[in-house]
Amino acid sequence: MAKIIRTVPIGIRSIGVYYPDTVITSQEIAELSGIPETVIKEKFGIEAKRKAQAEDTVSEMCVKAARDCIAGILAPQEIDLLIYHGSEFRDYYVYNCSAQIQHKLGAVNARSFEVHNLCSSGPLALQLAKSLMLVHPEIKNALLVVGTRESDLIDYRNERARFMFNFADGAAACLLQRGYANEILATEMITDGSFAVDVAVHSIGNVNYPNQLRLEQDFLQAEQGKAGGENVGYYGLDVLDPADMKERLDSVSLANFIKVIRGAAEKSGYNAQEIKFLAPIFMKNSILHHILSQFNMTPEQSFILNNFGHIQSADAYISVYEGLKLGRIHDGDLVVMLGAGTGYSWAATAVKWGD
Repeated sequence: MAKIIRTVPIGIRSIGVYYPDTVITSQEIAELSGIPETVIKEKFGIEAKRKAQAEDTVSEMCVKAARDCIAGILAPQEIDLLIYHGSEFRDYYVYNCSAQIQHKLGAVNARSFEVHNLCSSGPLALQLAKSLMLVHPEIKNALLVVGTRESDLIDYRNERARFMFNFADGAAACLLQRGYANEILATEMITDGSFAVDVAVHSIGNVNYPNQLRLEQDFLQAEQGKAGGENVGYYGLDVLDPADMKERLDSVSLANFIKVIRGAAEKSGYNAQEIKFLAPIFMKNSILHHILSQFNMTPEQSFILNNFGHIQSADAYISVYEGLKLGRIHDGDLVVMLGAGTGYSWAATAVKWGD
């Protein structure tokens, strides 16, 4: 097994989070959806999740997480690179959220851009930032920020969207520093584009724009008592054919999770059985326990997000943040941060925690 080439280590200095105050319980989801609460808890894996309020825009939540991340470490002006890799559903449609975050935070000296790969973006952003820091030695402090309030796009009356009922709101930030411990190692990724259009807000985008514009014009005319009367299309996240997607996804997803976890460890020069902590995306207890069992790990070597919900690509950061609070991560541990996103992609990045 080949060892990766060692250069100046790029490490995770700190992680910051922002959790909205409002909590939606499994009972409330059951009432909204008409699904029994026992099913919400046991099959969906949701005990509770966070819900953003009007003032909790994606950019504002990211800034709060960023401030939590860098507090007592450095000033915003010392950030050299800022990457937003959160939800594409943010403050406005077709605009530069990373630039707004940079401005609000006061990171006036930071280069800033965005990366989007849905919920697998976390592990990929870590590797991208590390690569940029290795190529550009002037980048000493890189800040990754992710925010989401995709729960706004979920209609609990829409049975096709059931697998997204766990979508929650919040933000996280991760500070990377040149020469620091908690070294980012290698990343493994799998993409299966046959799922690319299964999940989307299908009514928005250039494919349906001409038709959508006509419907909106008809709607406005109807409001004015002129003509038309057709309803504006559905602006929520939707699944074209849930049964078909589930059948195809079930046959590959679990195996791909295990492949990317193992691949990240082995590319980093370790045996997968040496993994000491898995920082996963939101998943049911039964699935997480099965994955852990493949690497002879226990639930205490991970963190279950059933009281947080699925906070897009922030999940792995939150898992590490909460795992550290619980004393589950120690110096010398091999940590694997895991993500997966509709489209469909699976990604994992290994981190050697401590010195």
